[in-house]
Amino acid sequence: MTDALAVFVKEPRPGAVKTRLAAAIGPERAAALYRALAEAEIAATAPRADDYERLFFFAPAGAEAALRAWLGPSTLIPQGEGTLGARMAVAFAEAFARGARRVALIGTDVPWLGRGTVLESLRQLDAHDVVLGPAEDGGYYLIALSRPLPALFEEIAWSTPTVLVDTLARAAALGLRVHRLASMPDVDTLDDVRRHWHRLGRILPAPLRAALGPIVEDG
Repeated sequence: MTDALAVFVKEPRPGAVKTRLAAAIGPERAAALYRALAEAEIAATAPRADDYERLFFFAPAGAEAALRAWLGPSTLIPQGEGTLGARMAVAFAEAFARGARRVALIGTDVPWLGRGTVLESLRQLDAHDVVLGPAEDGGYYLIALSRPLPALFEEIAWSTPTVLVDTLARAAALGLRVHRLASMPDVDTLDDVRRHWHRLGRILPAPLRAALGPIVEDG
């Protein structure tokens, strides 16, 4: 393996994904939206030829059969336990242990993230230690490393608007060279759905688009 793309993915089960959205649109619709967003991003980041090998790190641990039915013949690896940072550190360690030279990691909340951005992040690792794709909510939609760096994921206030700032500060403290990609919005709240409806409407299945349309227009 030369390069790897690690994808953090959850079983699209109602009540277990997009909990902030579920409070506004219901758990069934939130799960359907999560699944549609994930499928769009998975399709857009699919490698061509020998671009990179894709590894799906899934949660919860007992969901392998459901993920296999959903994603088909893919490399599935449990995320494990602990904070998001701990799980990302383990995922990077696993990808490098499998022989990757450079590794990028993404989630499944940014359906406009594509293969080109993944390739750019990997190329930038030739001159940098860390590549970050800033998300508009203060986190990041992509992180790429040239080697395992577990210390980078320590002392971060996960799931807060300071994740990116904290990570940049941590990288500076460790003396790491960082490259920042263009920022992108992710989709976590009803406001996000409303703000990006003109783009989301083109990628959602027709029944889900019809179900969400009146909710979006009410805003």
